[in-house]
Amino acid sequence: SVCVGNRSPAKVDVTVERAKAEGELPLIGSTDAADFCSKLSKPRKIVILVQAGKPVDLTIANLSEHLEEGDIIIDGGNEWYPNTVRRGEE
Repeated sequence: SVCVGNRSPAKVDVTVERAKAEGELPLIGSTDAADFCSKLSKPRKIVILVQAGKPVDLTIANLSEHLEEGDIIIDGGNEWYPNTVRRGEE
């Protein structure tokens, strides 16, 4: 299954309901980083689509509190490349 997360519960609910309406797609939702990470199978693979800059750093920091070695975060947003390199080194 796939877990979708967002700070807005309404957006999560709409997405999960749409997945059900389109054929019972295996999609579950979460609005909390700890809950979100706990719903993913290990090693976790997380794709984030967050506004570039500080919001990406904050999202990665929030998720990282609940991740383990071997888990992967993929920034699928339109980020400035030097920030991607910096984060990879951190």
